[in-house]
Amino acid sequence: MTSSAAAAIRETKGRPLVSVRGVSKQFSNGTLAVRGVDLDLADGEFVSLLGPAGCGKSTLLRMIAGLGAPSVGTIEWPTAPHDSRGLAEPDLGFVFQDPTLMPWATALKNVMLPMTLAGVSKPDAEARAAEMLALVGLKGFEASYPRELSGGMKMRVSIARALVTKPKILLMDEPFAALDEITRHKLNDDLLGLWERNRFTAVFVTHSVFESVYLSQRIVVMAARPGRVMADLRVDAAYPRDDLFRTSAEYAHLCRVASETLKKAIAG
Repeated sequence: MTSSAAAAIRETKGRPLVSVRGVSKQFSNGTLAVRGVDLDLADGEFVSLLGPAGCGKSTLLRMIAGLGAPSVGTIEWPTAPHDSRGLAEPDLGFVFQDPTLMPWATALKNVMLPMTLAGVSKPDAEARAAEMLALVGLKGFEASYPRELSGGMKMRVSIARALVTKPKILLMDEPFAALDEITRHKLNDDLLGLWERNRFTAVFVTHSVFESVYLSQRIVVMAARPGRVMADLRVDAAYPRDDLFRTSAEYAHLCRVASETLKKAIAG
């Protein structure tokens, strides 16, 4: 991929899964966290929101999830089913920075939670939860409690819980930031494996250039004060990606392009 291709803004073809238009968010204390964001998310793509701390990445992600409302602008789900009031019913999973597991429940019961709340029968919920734990590499740990799991394993449970209902979009708010590099690389690989197998739309918040390039098809670069989109980079490297890609000249070039773009965004 050339530098010019990397810097080009690519518009999504067809109707997007999510359409963000002119979105701004001002909190009650007067802080303008996000200003004038336009963003389309296509079905089945992997997008990273890259930027420094305080640039509104998490705020934007939470608004997409419906965990907060824009002060200005709209977030629409053009292809989602709508209820009797005409409101979209988004089909999504959310992975927070911390695993947010119930400490009194086993890994299996933590993953079962979304299905239990949705009224799925216990046998079906148990079977699906066990299947998801196996997919994230935790077969044999179904009866383990969070206190018995490592940080990486707890995050795997959190990802399994978010994916157990087979959502159309998975939103992730810096889920691997607190983990060591080896664990983080392994979870990056496993996450890509899940994405390639299931082809949900993934939106991944990170402040790591290297992580964003490794995972993504697109990198949305944001600047702070207030948070706004400065560039939309296309990463045309082929999948699957592995350790050979991490040490390749192509990866180094893509990271350099993303890093230079981020520096320009921060400089304003």
